[in-house]
Amino acid sequence: MENSDFRRAKWAIAALFCFLGLQYATWAARLPALRTRLDLGAGELGLLLMACGAGAAASFPLVAVLMRRLGSRRLSLASALCLVALLAALSVVPNYPLALLVICADGVAVGCLNVAMNAQGAALEAAYGRTAMSQLHATFSAGLLAAALLASAITAVTASVAAHFAVAAVLLLLLLGYARPGLLPRTESGPAGPKTAPKQRGRPALPSGKTLLMGCAMAFGTITEGAMNDWSTLYMRDVVKASSTVAPLGIAVVSVMMLLARVRADRWRSRWGDGRVVRTGSAVAGIGLALALPAGGVVPTLLGFACVGLGAAAVTPCVYVAAAERGSDALSLVAAMGTTGLLAGPAVIGLVAGAGGLTLGMATVAASALIVTLAAARIPWRDRVPVPAG
Repeated sequence: MENSDFRRAKWAIAALFCFLGLQYATWAARLPALRTRLDLGAGELGLLLMACGAGAAASFPLVAVLMRRLGSRRLSLASALCLVALLAALSVVPNYPLALLVICADGVAVGCLNVAMNAQGAALEAAYGRTAMSQLHATFSAGLLAAALLASAITAVTASVAAHFAVAAVLLLLLLGYARPGLLPRTESGPAGPKTAPKQRGRPALPSGKTLLMGCAMAFGTITEGAMNDWSTLYMRDVVKASSTVAPLGIAVVSVMMLLARVRADRWRSRWGDGRVVRTGSAVAGIGLALALPAGGVVPTLLGFACVGLGAAAVTPCVYVAAAERGSDALSLVAAMGTTGLLAGPAVIGLVAGAGGLTLGMATVAASALIVTLAAARIPWRDRVPVPAG
């Protein structure tokens, strides 16, 4: 019975992760169409992406309050419904100022869902003594991949953004309907289980240095991940001079390697511990990409991208678990920093690329991965890791 309950809760939470990946990548895939419809320049497009990151960063105080008042289950459902509504609004938004407002609100809702679903995942590991977080994050990668495939399929039939987003909204609601019955009920102890202090009902305490280190690792880890999602295809086309057929393989290689690695990463966590997995993985990502940039050519570049997908895969799941063990306020802060990195990182890389070229932008991605390695060396990781789920 316990195994059955665990599997039911695990797949319900996984549906939330898939939901977030699908929603985010759906509107990101149609940025060119939105840019054309709203007649945006490069700077305006970058500001649009920055608005999403700004919303995520601003969500931290709100998320911390909502987590204490609603719990992770109710907050997950409420923020997911908001994301469906915002996707629909983005498909018909008539001008740039309203688009900025919608994207900023999307960032706030993403921040809420990101904290809530990771709190659910951390609570699942604590309740059943089994690792599952990496597999949950694998479904986020699967959602990104599904959104890319859906975008290709829809645009082959129609150029209508509204039609595309309507189909995506139906899929999102189906995922949410599947997740709702199996989510873990609210627990007053929060996502960190027995280590969460009861005083979290009151005013949140100032973050400790260790929590800030976790936030740093999370922010730069998600910058690495998010920048690859948004800039790899452009780098392949403009710098590597790959054909229009080959250029999309950049994001495909990153996504597939990250998905495969996250499926296996819970076993790596059990064997070597979270700290070693994060330090080694982020070093592989940074060094692999750094070596690929001067080499040039399609094959070396794709190998470098594969290193990023492989090495960065387990960073965020492990940091989320470490943050959850320090309480829901720590988790909220770390998740907000991670969401900010994921959403604002591509815009920052765009500014760097605009000043010094896409190669410098990609070098910044490699440096971000190596910063994670340095931060991970100072993070207090738990000594023992539960057995992997399944």
